[in-house]
This record gives sequence, C-alpha cells and structure tokens, in this order.
Amino acid sequence: MDAGTSLALQYAVIAAAVLASAVYVLRRQAPTLVRRLRLALAAPLARSGRPAWMHALARRIAPPPVNRGGCGDCDGCD
Repeated sequence: MDAGTSLALQYAVIAAAVLASAVYVLRRQAPTLVRRLRLALAAPLARSGRPAWMHALARRIAPPPVNRGGCGDCDGCD
C-alpha cells in the first residue's frame, strides 16, 4: 500500500468514527430532533404509489409509535 492510499484509509476511518460519535451524541442529547428527522425522511418514502421497497425502507426508518394514550409513557401511574 502506498502512502496516499494509507492516508486516505486513515482519514476514512477517522471520518467514520467522528460520524458515529456525532450520531450517538445527537441521539442522546436531542431525541425529539432525531424523531422528527426520522419522520421527515420516512414520510416521502411511504406515500402511495411508491414501490414496495420504498415502503419497507420507510418502515425501517420511521421511529416507533409513541403511546400517548395514558399508560406506558411516564411510569408515574400507581
């Protein structure tokens, strides 16, 4: 491996580590923002008339539903 390839590989590994760190911090510090981003990405893919693979991808991207019905959200029930 020559020096240019080695340096490019090193930069790619560092970029992947920085990206993974940024995603982790974003998910921990701003879960509402992450939820909104996931919905914004999944909604166009789930429109009617789209191919089945787009619907499947939208289901994978979309966040799990939030239970706002009364139980399960706050753990404050007796």
